[in-house]
Amino acid sequence: MLIYILLFFTLLLAELLYFRIADKFNIIDKPNERSSHKRIVLRGGGIIFLIGVWIWSVIFRFQYPWFWVGLTLVALVSFIDDIRSLPDSVRLIVQFVAMFLMFYQFGILNWQSWWIILLALIVCVGISNAYNFMDGINGITGGYSIAVLLPLIFLNHKMSFIDANFLWVTLLSLLVFCFFNFRKRAKCFAGDVGSLSIAFIIVFALGKLILQTGDFTYIVFLALYGVDSVLTICHRILLHENLGQAHRKHAYQLMANELKIPHVVVSSFYMIVQLLVSFGMVLLSMNHWLYLVTVLVVLCEGYLFFMKRYYHLHEAYLRSLNN
Repeated sequence: MLIYILLFFTLLLAELLYFRIADKFNIIDKPNERSSHKRIVLRGGGIIFLIGVWIWSVIFRFQYPWFWVGLTLVALVSFIDDIRSLPDSVRLIVQFVAMFLMFYQFGILNWQSWWIILLALIVCVGISNAYNFMDGINGITGGYSIAVLLPLIFLNHKMSFIDANFLWVTLLSLLVFCFFNFRKRAKCFAGDVGSLSIAFIIVFALGKLILQTGDFTYIVFLALYGVDSVLTICHRILLHENLGQAHRKHAYQLMANELKIPHVVVSSFYMIVQLLVSFGMVLLSMNHWLYLVTVLVVLCEGYLFFMKRYYHLHEAYLRSLNN
């Protein structure tokens, strides 16, 4: 317990040190018409997730070296992109290389099944980027990540599929970040370095669970983000929009912007719903595939109902921009 307390304060000091660096070098996030915030805020506070893994690696002897290299690549390139925009092709290449290193760490690379590996790489990179796209209001990345991590910690205590210290140190880094971000007036935003780093970490931990159990339905731990991301993309395709252009069409963005629900309330809602979904999977005596399908159907219906009722408010907002 003492080592975790010391690690928490070490991470807290590291975050405060980063704030001084970000303030000195003007690493900030300026709001625009597509943003859900109105104030200039320090960007890149999510670098604490990388620092947490670095500290864990040093203390606990680099148990997952190829994962560590992949995470470091993703984080450093994303941090550069936070400071000065990089081409999409550069970021995607690095993400695929990093994910390939993660798969090597898993020990699942089999050239006879190259097409399955390629498909899995595309899916995992897609999950990471969807996680990044969902980072738009105070507290949502940190809170949702905690909601994913807690059931992983619970299951790991029962079946030990990953080093427990790795999960606990990641949780500590999330708590430090949330202290500065999960509030009405955030001190910092995660930035791409934060959202893509924590996505990479979660995909790794979830991948370890799925590979050990052979049960893909644990993907339900990402169900709420998945439904919001996929259906929002489908919606934008139907509207013939450029998917690479910034937007405010996610359900959580409509809640925060058009409905004026406080950011911390929206983030708490996403966090609580995902916790209920995840622990429902873990604790209920129900066929996992049936549970997964049921959850996806309910979430999809909820998303469609919400959009049908409130999307006209976003259309009114778009019209106001053109007037």
